Amino acid sequence: MTLQRKLSMAVAAVALLAVTPSPAQAGGRDLGWKLTPTGAEVRFRGLAPISGSTAWVAGSAGTILRTVDGGRSWTSVGPAGASELEFRDIEAFDAKHAVALTIGEGTDSRLYATSNGGRTWTETFRNEDPAAFYDCITFLDRWHGLALSDPVGGKFRILATRDGGRSWKVQPTAGMPDALPGEFAFAASGTCLVSAAGKAMFATGGASSARVFTSRDFGLTWSVTGTPVPSGPSAGIYSLAVRPDGKAIAVGGDYVTPTAAPDGAAYLRGRTWTVSAQAPGEYRSGSAWHGHTALAVGPTGSDISHDGGRTWKRFDTGSFDAVECTPTGACWASGEKGRVAELTR
Repeated sequence: MTLQRKLSMAVAAVALLAVTPSPAQAGGRDLGWKLTPTGAEVRFRGLAPISGSTAWVAGSAGTILRTVDGGRSWTSVGPAGASELEFRDIEAFDAKHAVALTIGEGTDSRLYATSNGGRTWTETFRNEDPAAFYDCITFLDRWHGLALSDPVGGKFRILATRDGGRSWKVQPTAGMPDALPGEFAFAASGTCLVSAAGKAMFATGGASSARVFTSRDFGLTWSVTGTPVPSGPSAGIYSLAVRPDGKAIAVGGDYVTPTAAPDGAAYLRGRTWTVSAQAPGEYRSGSAWHGHTALAVGPTGSDISHDGGRTWKRFDTGSFDAVECTPTGACWASGEKGRVAELTR
């Protein structure tokens, strides 16, 4: 197993359990996470909320859960025979249709699709290349999606679907810039690859520079930009969030030292990434936009930014890996020990 594979898998081993405070403890703001009773003990790094009532989560031991009542109850809907697999990303379109990614070397990287709320799943892709390791998926719309693999032959590999995840095809690499030595993506929250308004972006770490790749033609050609976020063998950008207007944030750090990431957040304006003047200060693995407000989560807490990522303020000390918000304003977070919560205000 190569170093980059070890790091991608080792992220799952970080388990820093904290207690979710009441909103009064969150700096006086009426903001906090309401935990839901999943009945699970696995780690949920894949998260796909549809609304305040419907959400999907995906995690270790082949586990996928779905709620349609705001988290009051959860139903296990994972694929049969997948208990040895590690789900790290899930994209859902409604209460019935979803696409989920498992990670790992070789054939452990797979894609599944369901059209009946998880009662049955179809395996739509199984990686047969031992050099590939898939990290994240994103959908630009209901039908067009991309999946990201760590570099194969010196370049990141992209899969594409044009039929809502029912079939996938490896994209040509002619339009992909060369990867740096040691560069890879982090499969930490399903947000190393994101999209909005026809633009796809993915973030990296592991090398001498944490970079962001951008495509505006459905993954055929990519441009790449350096960022001020520190990078290293276990450090870099773990999560991106992008708005339809092009504004974006990046968060990360080093999972080996989760309480020390002074420059672990940046924001994009135009084509330039700028380090946050007041970053969360600790490792963050997930991020999301809620309108013009940004959220970031990690094993040591949650943070909010009201100025596009320039400054961040802690509002919770509970442990989460992923955060996602819906267009209707519902925000959910998921993480270790079966923790899934909805944002309350």
